[in-house]
Amino acid sequence: MGLINDAKQIARRDPAARSVVGVIFMYSGFHALVYHKVSHFLFTHKLRALARWNSQFARFMTGIEIHPGATIGDGLFIDHGMGIVIGETAVIGDNCTIYHNVTLGGRGHAKGEKRHPSIGNNVLVGAGAKILGPVTIGDDSNIGANAVILHDVPAGATVVGVPGKIVKIDGEKPKFSHAEELDHAISDDPVETEVAQLVNIVNGLQGTIMDLKEQIRDLKKDNEEPDEGRC
Repeated sequence: MGLINDAKQIARRDPAARSVVGVIFMYSGFHALVYHKVSHFLFTHKLRALARWNSQFARFMTGIEIHPGATIGDGLFIDHGMGIVIGETAVIGDNCTIYHNVTLGGRGHAKGEKRHPSIGNNVLVGAGAKILGPVTIGDDSNIGANAVILHDVPAGATVVGVPGKIVKIDGEKPKFSHAEELDHAISDDPVETEVAQLVNIVNGLQGTIMDLKEQIRDLKKDNEEPDEGRC
């Protein structure tokens, strides 16, 4: 589809964008994609030192580090972008959205092996999320801000927390893409939810104990009252 389509996608999905021209000239996320196109071309044509130099220059200019070997689909929207790191064997599908400080990082050091994540289509990766290792993130997934993902995520899932926990699976293709709705901060923390449930259970048990104590006091009073038939 090309870089012009990428710019149009960014302008359509970012409420702060004023025009496609503005995206082309002033959006660091778009500039990072332009640099990566060049780096990836050089990398695939065995000019790897030059590709690496270009990617490091792009990092200096944009604050976004994308390894020349990474594969990126059409319509990627990098919002703000500062601090993003995308590893060599990472794969990103079409129409995804990635916020700042996201890491698509590797596990292990074996050369020639898949070490980085594969992101499906229409995926939203919230600010500060870390996706590590050769895991697969299914289509239409929503990765919450600051989540740490170490295992595969099924399609249509919402994942939050450290380590990442699945809090919802849509079960069918959602009507609106998370990557377009930008709703990466609407899910509750599963740990906080579980703690709240435990607090409710403890409060209920405390109420039951208080009721039992009152019943026991009443029984003791009844047993201590003198028998009216006796002198």
